[in-house]
Amino acid sequence: MVRATWTHPPLGTEESEGGDVITTCGSALRSLERALSGREADPVLMFVEGAAGEGKSHLLQELADLPGIPDLARLWWRCGGGPPGEDEHRREPTLWLVDDVHRADEDELRRLRRVLEGLERGSAAVVTYRPEELALPGLPLGRAPMAYPNRLAVLRNRLAPWDEERVRRAAAEALGGSGCTDEAVTRLHERTGGVPRVVVDLLAMVREQWPAFTGTAAEVDAAGVPARLAELVLSRTHALSPAYRPVVWAAAVLDGPVGREELIAVSGLGAATGNSALLRALESGALAEPAEGRYGFAVPLAASAVRATVPGPVRQDLHRRTARVLSRRHPVAWADVAEHHRAAGDGHRWIRAVERAAGAAEASGRHQQAITLLERTLATPDLPPQARARLAPLLARNAVTGLRSDQTVEVLAQIVRDAALPPAVRGELRLDLGLMLCNQMGRFPEGWRVLEVAAAELREVRSALAARAMAALVLPYQPGVSLDVHQGWLIKAVAAADDSGDEAMRTAVLANHVGLAMSWADPEAWELVEKLPVRSTDPACVRQAARGLCNAADSAVWLGFYGRVDDLLAQGRELSAQTGAPYTEHSALGTLLLQAWWTGQWLGLDKRCEDFIATTADMPFIASDAYVVRGLLAVAQGDWGEARSWLFQCGTFDIERLPVPLGAAAAGAVIRLALARQEVAAAAEQARSAWQVVAEKGVWPWAAELAPWAVEALVRAGDGSTAHTMVRNFAQGLGRCDAPAARAALVWSRAVLAETEAPARERRGGLLEAAKLYGKAAAAYAELPRPYSEALTMEGAARCVLAADTEETSGPAPGQASGPASETEGAAEAEAEDNAVPPPPVSDDPATMAALTELESCAQRFTDLGAVWDAARARALLRTRQPARKGRPPGRPSHADQLSPREEEVAQLAVSGLTNREIAATLHLSPRTVEQHIAGAMRKTGALSRRDLAHRPGPTP
Repeated sequence: MVRATWTHPPLGTEESEGGDVITTCGSALRSLERALSGREADPVLMFVEGAAGEGKSHLLQELADLPGIPDLARLWWRCGGGPPGEDEHRREPTLWLVDDVHRADEDELRRLRRVLEGLERGSAAVVTYRPEELALPGLPLGRAPMAYPNRLAVLRNRLAPWDEERVRRAAAEALGGSGCTDEAVTRLHERTGGVPRVVVDLLAMVREQWPAFTGTAAEVDAAGVPARLAELVLSRTHALSPAYRPVVWAAAVLDGPVGREELIAVSGLGAATGNSALLRALESGALAEPAEGRYGFAVPLAASAVRATVPGPVRQDLHRRTARVLSRRHPVAWADVAEHHRAAGDGHRWIRAVERAAGAAEASGRHQQAITLLERTLATPDLPPQARARLAPLLARNAVTGLRSDQTVEVLAQIVRDAALPPAVRGELRLDLGLMLCNQMGRFPEGWRVLEVAAAELREVRSALAARAMAALVLPYQPGVSLDVHQGWLIKAVAAADDSGDEAMRTAVLANHVGLAMSWADPEAWELVEKLPVRSTDPACVRQAARGLCNAADSAVWLGFYGRVDDLLAQGRELSAQTGAPYTEHSALGTLLLQAWWTGQWLGLDKRCEDFIATTADMPFIASDAYVVRGLLAVAQGDWGEARSWLFQCGTFDIERLPVPLGAAAAGAVIRLALARQEVAAAAEQARSAWQVVAEKGVWPWAAELAPWAVEALVRAGDGSTAHTMVRNFAQGLGRCDAPAARAALVWSRAVLAETEAPARERRGGLLEAAKLYGKAAAAYAELPRPYSEALTMEGAARCVLAADTEETSGPAPGQASGPASETEGAAEAEAEDNAVPPPPVSDDPATMAALTELESCAQRFTDLGAVWDAARARALLRTRQPARKGRPPGRPSHADQLSPREEEVAQLAVSGLTNREIAATLHLSPRTVEQHIAGAMRKTGALSRRDLAHRPGPTP
């Protein structure tokens, strides 16, 4: 049994006998407290009115338990159940609690008036009633006037329904926080009118029927009507004469407050009888006036209970008249009209209304509303083939422009197999199905095949749509198809668009031409962007131009033109919103996340990604940008336990199924993570696989986020020849194209080779050459700007200079940019640290000192960005090379109950999820030393686990 209780704010609204509203409800309670605080206080009479279920009896109980008053008699008088007997003649101070005075007959009212007129000092009475059930409206004590004594203070209060926030608290209590969604709370408040008793009863039904309630409005609607509400509204309806009941039935079918003329027209009673019926329904409480001149049910949910009792033929007539009435409104709510035609059994009018509703929704950008209506209609059994042929293209068009719907894909897949469809209709549906499979679903191979068939089907019958299908095959993001194939489809698409004479199709082809040209840094790409008709008066052209701008912005992000991205996206998003293209808008939001990652705008970026993923929970492919950025952040922050899950889209998509540039970036992060964990063979395998996808595509700027890590993985795996081939092919593929991010990545890749592959006899020279290349890459990233990449390459340059300065000729492998020194080296350095032995001496060469300064700067940059793991690694490398500070006393300083700097560093990485071996690799320590640091941190902070270190700061000095 589910319970939800409520406590009123002291009262609803309060007014004096003169009708002035007293805004402070607590004044009534204070008046009661004063009246009952002693025998000399003036008596108080408080009237409390409230509709059924608003909590009058509950309020009386609260007043009976009112604190701060003396221990005096509380007498209950429940009207309609007989008088309280001899107690009504009491003369000592008393609190009278009179419930449901609307139930009292004239004899009981007469006795009650005598009690109230004779209230003694120190006494009070609270009288509750339902205003809609009073025999005489506005006269709770009947027609006979009451002689109010001069000393008697008379107050009047009206209980108010709960607002949405109060409904939310009740829902949280009954359903738990997880089911208390905004959608569910809003629907609960709408359907119950905020009446407390109905809210509580409906919540009990929801919990009973949906043990795993997910918080949707549909679940609330499916719960039904509470028995108490149904009994009340049906008893009031059947209390009317049969001639008057149709006005209540009409209100139930209309299901919302309406004007008198519409209500009477739907009832079919005629003006005179209809007016009489409405007046009688209002007097009996069967109907209410929720807004001035608008009539319906006080509790909207009551309409369902009444509607279920109307005889079928009568109900169909009511729906038919309702459809006619709603069709005369301006604007017409065609979806509602369609539903009433369907309920009336008027199939032809139903389909026509559905078409008009979907068209209106599409024109105003409400694509999801159109999709829902059309999916439901097309799923109807025995739908005539002609209707199916008209509605299916509407569904497909809205689904492609809007957001993903799995059901839409399945519906379209079934419809295109219908041999009775005209070829032109089938080709159009196949086109939209292919677009959805590629754009919303990420099912590239399947979508590509469907688009190829659609292009062939449409070539002879509808050249404009054939051009659209061909244009879809121009965009190069999907894996498995080479750049030259896309360029071939571009030639065909341009020709088909020109033949069609359709300007919107020409713009669609141009938008995809922009995406293709920008992807491989075609020198003419920016000129193509300028040709997009952003000022066209044709909404279809503007929608395609918006898509072209967003395509250009996405490519600009991958190329490294970050200064141009904001303007492109701002204009593209504005035009998308104007023309109703939510898919384009959401794609632009993904591009903004990539832009924020690369330009170092990391503050709050993890939450932005997670919010975007939550918003697009039913369309994980469109959230791919957010997943990858969240994974890249997790790697940098040392949250390795979560990083791989994010990079693999929490199991929704494999990296190989992502758009090629995004898959390459995700693969680069996975390789880097594997290298950091010393999983070199796995890193090399991932590098070969990911590189093959990029090489087959032939869009070489997209190799930028993969190349440095792939080269490092192969070199460390002993496959230097393949690494050299990668770098050579990367350079040849870029040629002279203007791709700043890729050119910086090419220099970075060459630096990795120089650092690792110099012969032993030329080790120092190779390291210095690598340092120059790293420095050149850092300068290139600084110009973009890309602060994180700049810091990583600056760290590489400093690492190489410091390695060249040591007496040993074999400095750290490039893995130190993302991985550890050997365990033996780490143990030795940890041993040195633990015994305060100075690190290996470093010369005072200006270049070496500059490298140390640069490494300190890198550590600070990483810290400022929030790159916890990188900052720890840079500081660890700095400690192994810095000379001892002058004046430092011998031995380790005592930190007593405070965490030492090393313990703080180790604890931070442990909280991120790194294992002891991973922390040891990052900080150049032995696993045993790491274990000791973690134990010390837990002891000093009182943490019960490694993760608990995040919530238990050590004592302050």
